[in-house]
Amino acid sequence: MRILLIEDDTVLGAAVRDQIVADGQSVDWVTRLDAAEDAARAASYDLILLDLMLPDGRGIGFLKRLRQQGDVTPVIILTALDQVSDRIEGLNAGADDYLVKPFDLAELSARIGSVARRYSGNPNPIVTHGPLQIDLAAHSIHRDGKPVQLTAREWALFEAFLARPGQLLPKAQLEEKLYAFDAEVESNTIEVHISRLRKKLGAAVIQTERGLGYRLGRP
Repeated sequence: MRILLIEDDTVLGAAVRDQIVADGQSVDWVTRLDAAEDAARAASYDLILLDLMLPDGRGIGFLKRLRQQGDVTPVIILTALDQVSDRIEGLNAGADDYLVKPFDLAELSARIGSVARRYSGNPNPIVTHGPLQIDLAAHSIHRDGKPVQLTAREWALFEAFLARPGQLLPKAQLEEKLYAFDAEVESNTIEVHISRLRKKLGAAVIQTERGLGYRLGRP
């Protein structure tokens, strides 16, 4: 997944960013609402982590504008505001979850996974695809009962296919799942990772539509 983190606390922001990267996801981190609005216009995100108290305004306004524009990107609020009225306001504005600071980073990872699975239409973290048994929560894969080790970027790429079974994913869209704005993208990166996934998971696991993109193969 590619995640937009909107958080002005540099210590917490760095910890959350590192947790997301360790989970095999891509993250863009901004500390102001104006930068968040620019980022949301420039890229397609799978999930947004939103602080409510930011230097240039309240996150609730940003969230309401997203929803008014028809943007359905899942949003998890991260805030020190712990009153029931604050939670109600956030959820009524269109948030999908609400996490009060301080929070455990492992719990944040679990909530991110849960929200993402709900939006993909499969809340069950266990997925079977042919000979593959996939635990989306644990980021683990077994092939014919034997564990398969994927790198963080290989997992992020494969997860993008699992979230959209049967859909054609253009190369540019897959690149967005792997890298933040400041990362260098080489022209053959996607091809290299897909080749490695095929070696580990099976030659037919990802199909190539020449000149168009890739899709999850049939079991």
